[in-house]
Amino acid sequence: AQLVEAVLDEICEAIVRGETVKLSSFATFQVRDKNERIGRNPKTGEEVPILPRRVMTFKASNVLKSRILKSHNSKTKSK
Repeated sequence: AQLVEAVLDEICEAIVRGETVKLSSFATFQVRDKNERIGRNPKTGEEVPILPRRVMTFKASNVLKSRILKSHNSKTKSK
């Protein structure tokens, strides 16, 4: 458990530093900068500024996507 926590802590720190973290056959985590833009309040329709920010993206690997699809297909066939 401590080893897993240490690895996750290092991954988090790398992401915070803005580094791309690729876990082979699983996914890629990356930080992207988003520019300021105008959004809209869905309740009122009022335009509101959305401030610039940093967001983390998660991109599943093709291996992971394939495993998820296989699992889904096997569950739908058994119904």
